[in-house]
Amino acid sequence: RKIMDLPDLRVSCTCVRVPVYRSHSVSITAQFERPVDVEAARAAFEGKPGVHVVDDPGAKLFPVPLDTTGKDDCLVGRIRKNLVFDNALDLWVVGDQVRKGAALNAVQIAEIL
Repeated sequence: RKIMDLPDLRVSCTCVRVPVYRSHSVSITAQFERPVDVEAARAAFEGKPGVHVVDDPGAKLFPVPLDTTGKDDCLVGRIRKNLVFDNALDLWVVGDQVRKGAALNAVQIAEIL
């Protein structure tokens, strides 16, 4: 808004400082056909295999790439309403790129086949 001198510009963003040793990090904006409740979305992730919700901004708990090193689960957090799109959520996901991104995925696919 400030750089473009457009004070009414609708912007949705996530500021991230990532001291990455390893792991992939993804900022996701997911749009849906209908409105989605943040708590319902959080509940949908909780207890799912391979996913661990780390989402308590008040306690400064967020998914951090280093926390996934050597672990199978992906961490999901910063689940919130998108400020631009009515039926959208923003979330932050991190996961060990060797475990979940390559080796573990290969094993899981082989087990299914």
